[in-house]
Amino acid sequence: MSKGNGFSESILERTIFASRWLQAPLYVGLIVAQGVYVYQFFVELWHLVGVALHGAPKGGPDTSTTIMLYVLGLIDVVMIANLLIMVIIGGYETFVSKLNLEGHDDQPEWLSHVNAGALKVKLATALISISSIHLLKTFIEVRLPTTTYKNDDVMWQIVIHCVFVLSAIALAYTDRLMMMTGNLAHAGGKGKGGPAAH
Repeated sequence: MSKGNGFSESILERTIFASRWLQAPLYVGLIVAQGVYVYQFFVELWHLVGVALHGAPKGGPDTSTTIMLYVLGLIDVVMIANLLIMVIIGGYETFVSKLNLEGHDDQPEWLSHVNAGALKVKLATALISISSIHLLKTFIEVRLPTTTYKNDDVMWQIVIHCVFVLSAIALAYTDRLMMMTGNLAHAGGKGKGGPAAH
């Protein structure tokens, strides 16, 4: 390979590697979405306080059921916000650039061993939690006289939730297999190239 070709290849490789910064604005956009969810949380909280003080509107579910539905809605917002945080911090750390948080008191514990595989499993687990909250809300609402849910709607929500669970199990199993394969390859490399082999 000529010197010119080597220089061109080096420039191309640096350009490709630098292209990861194109993802940075996407994570900034997710931070804006996080702000929207914070606003949504306080709107829901305000409605909850109104129901607690003045009772549920007439013609709907009773006050305790309405409060329960609002609380589940708040938990749903918080879980989606947690999902956003995992994607923002974990995705940026994995795919864009390292976060210089060594020794920081508030560094998340999971961030020290995050990788693409672990991030997928965590996201799948978060999706299962969010789906569980939605399913619980549906189970409560479907028993109300004013419900608009049909049996098919509930069935499809259960099917989707089961798909999330099976997907998370498959991702966790795949990640475990990859870790075991990597450990075996690492151990085999040590055995061949280590001092004992010489």
